[in-house]
Amino acid sequence: MPLVNVIRGERIDAAPLNVRTPFVRIPMWLALSWWTLKGLARLAVVLVRFWYVTAPAVFFGWLYLRFGWVGPVGVVVLVAAVAAGWGFGHRSSWLRFGWWPVLARFRRWLYRRNWHAAMVTAKLAVSFDSHTVLPVLRKVQCAGGVDVVTVRMVTGQIPDDFAKVAERLAHTFGVRQVKAVPGGRPDVVLLHLFRGDPLAKLVRPLPVPAVPEFTALPVGRREDGEGYDLRLFGTQVLVVGATGAGKGSVIWSLVRSLANGVTSGLVQLWGLDPKGGMELGMGAPMFARFARKDYPAMVELIEEAATVAKDRAGKLYGRTRQHVPTPDEPLIVVVIDELANLTAYLTDRQLKDRVKAALSILLSQGRAVGVHVLAAIQDPRKEVLPFRDLFPTRIGLRLAEAAQVDLVLGEGMRDRGALCDRIPQSLPGVAFVVIDGDPTPMRVRFSYLTDDEIRDMAHTYGRLRVIDGEILDGAA
Repeated sequence: MPLVNVIRGERIDAAPLNVRTPFVRIPMWLALSWWTLKGLARLAVVLVRFWYVTAPAVFFGWLYLRFGWVGPVGVVVLVAAVAAGWGFGHRSSWLRFGWWPVLARFRRWLYRRNWHAAMVTAKLAVSFDSHTVLPVLRKVQCAGGVDVVTVRMVTGQIPDDFAKVAERLAHTFGVRQVKAVPGGRPDVVLLHLFRGDPLAKLVRPLPVPAVPEFTALPVGRREDGEGYDLRLFGTQVLVVGATGAGKGSVIWSLVRSLANGVTSGLVQLWGLDPKGGMELGMGAPMFARFARKDYPAMVELIEEAATVAKDRAGKLYGRTRQHVPTPDEPLIVVVIDELANLTAYLTDRQLKDRVKAALSILLSQGRAVGVHVLAAIQDPRKEVLPFRDLFPTRIGLRLAEAAQVDLVLGEGMRDRGALCDRIPQSLPGVAFVVIDGDPTPMRVRFSYLTDDEIRDMAHTYGRLRVIDGEILDGAA
């Protein structure tokens, strides 16, 4: 074959090269053998890959051939009897090792069916080098009402990319809500897909702890069905919600969890109810100090709490960084219902300035010395609550607008699943809790105490009350 020199920039007309693929004749027996081996290899791969289907099929087939219908039916009845006995005898282990793994396998198959479409429509698929790269579904773990899907992200993605499209993913997979949580590795995100809603049922009052555990006070139930414990040590708590959202549920749940501490003197509750005692009045015996109608008395109470915080800080200087409550120096919780009446709506300018100055000291210095604030408010605007950022723990109940969610809980919290504006009016006490340093909001329903239950609690655990400066012994 002659060589053809091609000179760049010049056109050369030459006859096309005729290249023919050599034709090799293979005996029929060899081709059939190859196809048979190839088919057997693929069958083996399928059998191994889907062992959870093929193994039972082979086993039941052998039973049928060996014993007829009696074999498979007998095994099914035996397994059902053992599972029922296990479930009734030790339900927790049966769920953990028996039911949840089986359900997880089935749910993983459902997610994989819609995975490609879900990633593309949610714009989580990435085009690179003329190829479409999808996040990888690694595994699925099931629990009560929630599936935890482990996803390996595409290079360049972050968990917030999944959080921003959580609502789209929820509609695609047919679940109530999707929350994106960072995984244990930088390239992994955990998608929490909530199937049902354990919070649809009212949460009854929880048992009163014999000794309050200030790092874990039982106050309600989480959306995965487990109990929720609120940490009080080292924090201040802000509760924000519209009218009828259930702010009273939060207040009385926390008071109930501290009730035995009130009786033993380990805890003192100081109450301020600027609405004349409409919310806190029925539980007044629980409070060591209580102010409901005299605004100067309310201001003095807050200033006294700030003074206690400063005095304790001086005593603890150089000794410890966290106050330990004792009957001589108890944990003090200042409970304020509708804080806006003191910070924004108060007409006396001098009293308003005193409140702001005392609260600033109390919120910034009190949490380490055992003087804590539990404040409830309806309007979360900055001009109403200028020191909102001094509350490390924020509880967002039902809110009127979507814009208020980030205003209350922090920037980007609504994208991460804190849909406070979508909490229905039929679910009072349902809230999203955010703690400083934790980027994931937690959906919680606080327990509900009726008026009679609040009065009974106050009668059982209350000791002394001081109403607007007047000391009264006994319960109301």
